[in-house]
Amino acid sequence: MQGNTPTATDTGVSIDYWQVIKNRYGVILLTFLLILLTALVILVISPKKFKSEAVVEVHPPTSVNPFSGAATINPGALPTRNHLENEFEKITAPETLKMAAENANLAERWDANIDNVVDTLSGIVSTTPRRQTDFIEIEVLHSKANEAREIAEKVAEAYIARREAIEVERAEKQLAALDSELIAQSDLVQDARRELTVLIQQYGIPYFESQANPFGAAESIRLQAANKKLDDYEDRRNQTEIMITSLLETPEEDLIRHAAGLDLPENQVATYYKLHNDSNDQLKLLKAQGLGAKHPDYVAVQERANSALENAKKEVVSLKGVLKTQLALIKRTVENLKKVTEVKEQDTIELSLRQSNYTQAKEDYEQARDMLRAMKVQQQQARVMLKMPREPVTFHEKPKENNRAVSPKPLLLLGLGAGAGLIFGFGIAFLLEFMDTSVKSLEDVEKYLQVPVLAVIPRDVGVLHKQSGMSPDAEAYRILRTNIEFNRKNAEDNSITVVSGGAGEGKSTTLVNLAYVCAQGGYTTLMIDADLRRPRLHTFFDINNSVGLTNYLTTDLAIEDVILQTPVDNLYFLPSGILPADAAGILNSRRMSELLQDVKQRFDLVLVDSPPILGVSDASVLASEVDLTMVVVQHRKLPRNMLMRVKQAVENVGGQVIGVVLNNVDVRSDSQYQYYTSYYTYYAPSSLEETPTPQQMTPHQPSKPETPKTPSPASSNEDLY
Repeated sequence: MQGNTPTATDTGVSIDYWQVIKNRYGVILLTFLLILLTALVILVISPKKFKSEAVVEVHPPTSVNPFSGAATINPGALPTRNHLENEFEKITAPETLKMAAENANLAERWDANIDNVVDTLSGIVSTTPRRQTDFIEIEVLHSKANEAREIAEKVAEAYIARREAIEVERAEKQLAALDSELIAQSDLVQDARRELTVLIQQYGIPYFESQANPFGAAESIRLQAANKKLDDYEDRRNQTEIMITSLLETPEEDLIRHAAGLDLPENQVATYYKLHNDSNDQLKLLKAQGLGAKHPDYVAVQERANSALENAKKEVVSLKGVLKTQLALIKRTVENLKKVTEVKEQDTIELSLRQSNYTQAKEDYEQARDMLRAMKVQQQQARVMLKMPREPVTFHEKPKENNRAVSPKPLLLLGLGAGAGLIFGFGIAFLLEFMDTSVKSLEDVEKYLQVPVLAVIPRDVGVLHKQSGMSPDAEAYRILRTNIEFNRKNAEDNSITVVSGGAGEGKSTTLVNLAYVCAQGGYTTLMIDADLRRPRLHTFFDINNSVGLTNYLTTDLAIEDVILQTPVDNLYFLPSGILPADAAGILNSRRMSELLQDVKQRFDLVLVDSPPILGVSDASVLASEVDLTMVVVQHRKLPRNMLMRVKQAVENVGGQVIGVVLNNVDVRSDSQYQYYTSYYTYYAPSSLEETPTPQQMTPHQPSKPETPKTPSPASSNEDLY
C-alpha cells in the first residue's frame, strides 16, 4: 500500500500524505470537531431571518405621443448601458428607504430616529436582477415575517412613487427649458425680419418666399459675353503680332517663302510664289530638252518667273503694311473692350454683394421662422405629453409573508463548518509535520546519524520474560540480536551499553527484552544496571537493588556476591546497588574497568544500562569503557539535532556506535514500518524453547554463585516508555 500513496518533494523532503494524515489524525479530528462545534454554536445563537420579496419591472422613460399615437422615449432620458444598475441604487438609496420608513411609520414602531431606521433598512434591503429581463427583485431579510413583507411592499411603493416624481420633474424642467428657448427664438425671428426689411427698402427688391435669384442674373450674363469677346480680340491681337514679328525677323532670301506660308485672307504672295516655282520647273524641263537660254520658249518662261518673283516681293511689302494697320485696329478694339469689361465687372460685383446680403438676410429670417414654428409644435406636444399618464415602473408581484426562515441555513452552515474543519485540520497537520524535526523514519536515522537501524520495536511491547514465548513481539528483539551479531566487526566485542538521548525512551525495557531473547538463544547474558541516577532494571525482575554495582566498586565484595541469577536460564543480573553521591566518579574508576574486563570473560554478552547521555556524564564514561554503544531512539520524540549530539557524545569519548534501535513505533498508523513487523506473528516460534547455535560467539558457563540472591521485591514496576 505504501507504493500507492501519493508523495511530493518539497526542499528535498519526501512527504507521504496519507502517512501524515494517519499520524496526525488526532489533530485533524480535534480541529474538525472544534470548527464544527463553532459552526453549531453559531447556528444555535444566530437569530432566524425571514425573507419577503417584491418584483417590479423597470421601463425606460417613455410616454404615448398623442400626435403620432406611438410610444416614444422622453427627450433627455435615454437609457444607458447601466440603466438597471442605476435603478438598483435608486431602490436602496437613503431617500427611497426614508420614504418607505415614513410610510410604514417605522421610526415610531422601532422607537428610533429616522436616520437609524434608514441605516437598518440599508442592511436588510437588497436587490437582485432577473437574467434576460428588466425585472428587479426587492428582497428584505428580517427577524419577523410580517414586518419583512410590509417593508418589502413599502420599499417597492416608495421606489415607484419616487421614480414617477423624478419623471415628472424631468419633464417639467424640459418644458420650462423649451419655453425659454421659444421666447429666445421668437426674438431672433423678429430681429431677422427687421434686417430683411431694411435691405428690401434699400435695394428696392420685392420679397417672395420662393424667389430663387431676384436680380443680377442679366448683368452676370452680359459680363460673361464681354469677357468672351475681349478674349477673342486678344487672341487675334497676339496672332497678328506674331505674324508681323516673323516677317521682320525672317532673312530676305526666305521672306517670300515664309510670307507665302502665312494663313491670311487674300494672300497674293502665295500665288506669285507658286507661279515662280512652276516657271523654274519649266525652265529645268526645257533645259533638259536641250533648249538654250536664248531660245524663245526658254526666254518667255524665264521672264514669267522673274515677273512672278517681283510681284511676290511687292506683295510682301504690301502685306506688312496691311498687318500693321490691322494690328493697330485690333489694339484699339481691345482697349475699348477692356474698359467696357471693367465697368461691367464692377457693376456685377456690386450687384453680387447686394444679392449676398439680401440672400443671407432672407435665409436667416426663414430659418429662424421655421425653427420657431417647429418649437411651437414641440411645446404643444410636450404640454400634452406631460398630462399623459406615466408608468415608469410596474408592480408585478406583491410581497408575501413567508413563515419559513431562510437564515441561518443549518445544512449549509454545518457543511461549511465541516469543510473548513477538514481544511484547517489537514493544514495544521501538515504544518506540524513540516515543523516536526524528530526522527520519523529509518531514512532519517541513516541520513543524519550515519549508522544502521538495528531493529524497529512496535509500540506497547511488554516485558518478554513475563509473557508467553509465543509472543510475536519477541521477533523484533530477535531481529535486533541478529543485526548486532552481523554489525559487530570483532567477535570479542561482547560488552554493549544501551544509551538514549533523554529519559523515557525505553532503553531499559529494550535492554531487558534483548537480554531475555539472547538468553533464550543460548547466550549467557549479564545485565548490569549502571544507571546510578534512576535505576530501573531490578523492577522488571522484582529484585531488591540494595546490594549491587556500587557495593562492588566501593568495597571488597567478590563479583560472585553481587551477580544474581534470574528466573530465566542463561540470564544474570548485576543490580545498581545503593545510589552514590558521585555516580560519574565511581563509574570512571579502575575497578569498573576491571569489572567489565572480568565479566566479558565470564559471559557471552554483557549489556550495560546507563542514564540518558545528554543529561549526565555517566553514560559517556560507560561508552568509553565498553566495546559497543547501542542508541535507543523513541519514534517521533527528540529532534534530529539532539540525536546527532548523542552520537557525537559517544564518539567524543572514543566509543563506537553499533547502531540505533527505533523504539515505540506505532505500526498501525505508520504503514512504512509494517514491513518490519507484519510477519512477526507468522514467523513466531512454535515452542517456548529456542536452541539456535551462535555463529560468531561461543557460549561458556560463567562463574556464578550457587544460590542466587533473592532480595525482597522492589516497590515499583514503572514502564519506561
